[in-house]
Amino acid sequence: MNPPERRVDPRGPSEEPPADEEYARTYAAGYEEGLRSALREVLEHLTRGHTPQEVRMLVQGRLARLAEEVELKRRALLSPPRRTNWGPAPRFPGTTVTSVPASSATVPLERGRSVLVREERPERALAILRAEAGRFPRIAIVSARPPELPPSLTDRTTVITVGAGGDRSERLSLGEVGGRLKEPTEAGALVYVDALEFFVLEDGPDVAARFVHWLVEQVQRSGAALLVSLDPRALEAREASRLERAFGQVVGGA
Repeated sequence: MNPPERRVDPRGPSEEPPADEEYARTYAAGYEEGLRSALREVLEHLTRGHTPQEVRMLVQGRLARLAEEVELKRRALLSPPRRTNWGPAPRFPGTTVTSVPASSATVPLERGRSVLVREERPERALAILRAEAGRFPRIAIVSARPPELPPSLTDRTTVITVGAGGDRSERLSLGEVGGRLKEPTEAGALVYVDALEFFVLEDGPDVAARFVHWLVEQVQRSGAALLVSLDPRALEAREASRLERAFGQVVGGA
């Protein structure tokens, strides 16, 4: 009786992945995310008009707080916060986009309306803000570098600092920004925002667009007003166009 024939696996001996493969992949993923976050922040500095010297100082400040930020990130991963579901990004009936040439002297802000200013730096939008602020009972500012307002407006102004302009350990999520804007908008505030580029880079275009649509709807419903400064060059053309379509009026367009 012949011995049974040995069957040889044509694939060869099975190769188990190295024991530290999972660790290496996790480390590589974290390293990639760290680089991506750092580059996004540098881009955000540059698109908002910081000089190379200012960028250097901001980066050095971040490096000095790096150990603290890593510890806060570790704690957040152990107990991650719940994500806010903004829902789908609707198109609102009755919202038509109009273009106002940059040469127009004034842009009156009507209650329940939203205006977007296309500009490289938040200059014309700030001029509109200062000119129109006295017509509103409250003011809310969402900015990486909050602008100065006359002292007479300080007591009724809510300032929400986001992005590189604030302490990263206290950086707010879009859900938290929305939560802080709800009370001022219910009181009929003029909301000024110049951080859309940062939201797109940090949270992604889909989440940023849903937030913008929510804010436009909130302003329409509550009788507040929304004024946004946006540098479309800082975004891909499709992303910029998607954000612009949410507004009732576009200033500085062609």
